[in-house]
Amino acid sequence: MIPMATGADVAFWMLAPIMVLAALTVVLARKAVHAALSLAVVMICLAVQYASLEAPFLFAVQIIVYTGAILMLFLFVVMLIGVDIKDSTVEVIKGQRGLAAVAAVAFAVLLIVAVGHVTTTPVGLAEANSEFGGNVQGLAALIFHRYVFAFELTAGLLITAAVGAMVLAHRERTSVKKTQKDMVLARMQRYAKDGVHPGPLPTPGVYARHNSVDVPARLPDGTPAENSVSATLRIRGQVIDAENLEVPTQQTLKAITSDDGEEESK
Repeated sequence: MIPMATGADVAFWMLAPIMVLAALTVVLARKAVHAALSLAVVMICLAVQYASLEAPFLFAVQIIVYTGAILMLFLFVVMLIGVDIKDSTVEVIKGQRGLAAVAAVAFAVLLIVAVGHVTTTPVGLAEANSEFGGNVQGLAALIFHRYVFAFELTAGLLITAAVGAMVLAHRERTSVKKTQKDMVLARMQRYAKDGVHPGPLPTPGVYARHNSVDVPARLPDGTPAENSVSATLRIRGQVIDAENLEVPTQQTLKAITSDDGEEESK
């Protein structure tokens, strides 16, 4: 008798090639944004696998938490920082690439040997959840009953890490906090002394060809406003050259129109 293929089997064989190709793209992609998008494909396919195996809780967590929150946040940060940043090819530590290759091969061999020696008896999800009456109830029983100590220990570890990060990032204030009145007076004093404009900085990309954070804004005379771009982007060399953003003059426009007219006549 030929066994009938279940929905989980069909979903696996349809999504497995896509997941493998997307996983390879995560590793081999040259740009970080492309790797993040490929990782999103892997996570969405994994969520569909959970749904086909009748695990609604894992399906919802995979979509809402991992794909919808963490990965999208990572993708937005990469896009804001810049997708054209080129990684340095200079090795700071000599021989690190060779050591990384050896470690990767050793890890692959260890993984193959470990999986090859595993002897388990597969049990269907229905049989596994029959003891508790459902997938969500089974997860709740395992987390809050059988593995409650490990769960609480992990929660304490995460809280400790968060508190430690806050302590490391905290700095003591060595001066009195300036009020809004003090900051306005300081701006007017800089304006009277050095001629610095007291208003806020212009938003990057305003009236420019590209509305981006790495494009300087335009002043009323059409020249780029260099102070509209973040100093961090200027230090990293991610600011578009202001000379390439110059507004075409009347002579340039006349030359362009005359050249177009000559080409049409020809």
